[in-house]
Amino acid sequence: MFTGLIEETGMLLTKLRQRGVYSLTIRANLVCDGTKIGDSICVDGVCLTVTVAGRDRFSAEVMDATWNQTTLKRLRVGQALNLERALAVGDRLGGHIVSGHVHGVGVVRKMIKAAGKLELEIQPPPALLKQLTHKGSIAINGVSLTIQKITAGRFTTAIIPHTAKSTTLGTLRIGASVNLETDA
Repeated sequence: MFTGLIEETGMLLTKLRQRGVYSLTIRANLVCDGTKIGDSICVDGVCLTVTVAGRDRFSAEVMDATWNQTTLKRLRVGQALNLERALAVGDRLGGHIVSGHVHGVGVVRKMIKAAGKLELEIQPPPALLKQLTHKGSIAINGVSLTIQKITAGRFTTAIIPHTAKSTTLGTLRIGASVNLETDA
């Protein structure tokens, strides 16, 4: 389980297919501290199991189902990624409960940057619309956010400047694909 409060952004170093499994190596600092093989790290909203743990990087393997149902297949080497370690018992739960099990991929259809805030209008897959509610929680690329409104097959969320700057959400562009996880 995760909170949707991103600890840091890392960078994709390698993306390989070996022995029928995809392997990602990601450079990171904070999330590598104390991380060991078998730990879970949420990478752009996708819960991955650490298969190689290092001081400033980790690797994870990805099965075909996850590869094909998330944005992981679209990643580029050098791309920034939102990272969060699994919630430890006794930690504060400042976001909302995020499992890291992506429910679908949405598309950024509109962006409004004004008065220090960022608003994103996202078009989710039609099947996810019935799971969304006004003022409900949504994780976009692993970031815990609140749905501001739902209209005509889309939803809007507002992002504070701190979140836009400390996650990859501030660098999104219209047409970008994003991992979506609806509220548990």
